Formats: sequence, C-alpha cells, structure tokens
Amino acid sequence: MAKVNFKPLADRVLVEPEAAEEKTASGIIIPDTAKEKPQRGKIVAIGTGTKDEPLTVKVGDLVLYGKYSGTELNISGTDYLIMKESDIYGII
Repeated sequence: MAKVNFKPLADRVLVEPEAAEEKTASGIIIPDTAKEKPQRGKIVAIGTGTKDEPLTVKVGDLVLYGKYSGTELNISGTDYLIMKESDIYGII
C-alpha cells in the first residue's frame, strides 16, 4: 500500500477495495462480466471526523461496506472508493 496524497474531509474515508474473485471455490474461472463488486477493502486515509462524532476506524483497518457504497476515484492510477464512515458495516 503506497502513501496516498489525499486527505478526506470530515467523516469520510478512502478505501482501497480488494480485487474481485477470479475463480469459484470449485476452480471455475469467472469472466469479467460476471465478477461481483468487492465488499471489503483496506482504509488508506481518513478524515478528522465531526465535532460531535470522532471516527472509529483507522488507517490500515480491513472493513466491510455495502455493495453500492461510496464513489469510485482514480488517484495516481489506483482505484479507490470514498465513502462516509456510516457506509461501513464493520471492521474485520
């Protein structure tokens, strides 16, 4: 994980999603059109939180989030998601 020159604001976090599954458990290769969007990733940057609620996640945490959560960003050739901390279901 390279250092990202990006600082989210308030209660937002920057997540690097894990790669989508390439094979099923039985060994069948999944084509790109049938791959599911990953729902877990690693936090690479966090905001400062809000005045009333500090953030509970930290950089390096592996988290689960909703399938359609966040907005996709491409920073320096790497794909990320930026989302509010409330879109995160939990820390793994």
